[in-house]
Amino acid sequence: MAESDSLALRPPSACPNCGTTLAANLLSCPGCGRLVYSEELKRLAEEAGRAAQPADALRAWRQALALLPEGSRQRAAVLQKIEALVAVAERAPFPAPVETEKPDAQKTLWQRILAALGVSAAFIAKFKFAALFLLTKAKLLLLGLTKMSTLLSMGVSLAFYWSLWGWRFALGFVLSIYVHEMGHVAMLTRLGIRATAPMFIPGFGAVVRLREHLPTAREDARVGLAGPIWGLGAAVAAYALSLAFDSPMMRAIATVGAWINLFNLTPVWQLDGSRAFRALTRQQRWIAVAVVAGALFFSSVDILWVILIFAVIRAWGKDAPEEPDRVALGEYVFLIAALTLLAELRRTGR
Repeated sequence: MAESDSLALRPPSACPNCGTTLAANLLSCPGCGRLVYSEELKRLAEEAGRAAQPADALRAWRQALALLPEGSRQRAAVLQKIEALVAVAERAPFPAPVETEKPDAQKTLWQRILAALGVSAAFIAKFKFAALFLLTKAKLLLLGLTKMSTLLSMGVSLAFYWSLWGWRFALGFVLSIYVHEMGHVAMLTRLGIRATAPMFIPGFGAVVRLREHLPTAREDARVGLAGPIWGLGAAVAAYALSLAFDSPMMRAIATVGAWINLFNLTPVWQLDGSRAFRALTRQQRWIAVAVVAGALFFSSVDILWVILIFAVIRAWGKDAPEEPDRVALGEYVFLIAALTLLAELRRTGR
């Protein structure tokens, strides 16, 4: 994980207030207690105050957090500001990633692309969830493809899966993974957390590397579950297309996409389900266990056994927080139910 850009600032060799010599890693003067990066902190506070979007203010306050010593009252105050802004950002629309100004011709191209997406969405208008997903997230998805690292690694993964299953299924499979990862990127952008573009790893999926820590379990859960939520949108869109064009291939892509996103809900290691469980109280974890058990009882999706085993282990664990996170529980339960239904469709042939 890369360090914050703020930490790259060159600290003064001596405190301008009392003249005490300062070590390179100090954030406050041991002599008088003055903050080493007080001027930069003042600039970041002004930047946060001028921010038009919660994500921009969060980005500035997170940089300030890295310049404040542990246990200081200033750090506690900034953490409170971040917590309040996160609550606002969760209800705000997804902001577009920061981008440079484009020539008018390029803007016209974007308008044409979005118009084409609108026309395409008309063909699946009766599948409202898929149409809404495409219309509201299309620009962000396309912007993600402007990163060369993403395109190159995606091309390598496409070639790898092409050699196994053919280009049609490989393309749908890679796009499903891409949409899942862009769900993480979208939520990170909303919360003002800097991260890399998705990087594909053939045979293992893809990853998004954070450039700073997620300070709370609540934020970790939001970012973790955003991937499966977007992945569900991609799977529903694929299933809608399979019905519209009577395509067994699209149905297979929808089913595999549902299975992969279900697997990611396993509460173990660094999978998305583990990040969700981090925010759930012990009682909420047992509710999640009950939902997984119910989904397993009413379906034949074998991956639910794995999810159930690790969910029970985490429910018995001692790392549960005291404060409940109803949003995280609601999203997790919904995802288990919806993705199980989609994964079951292949067996039933519907």
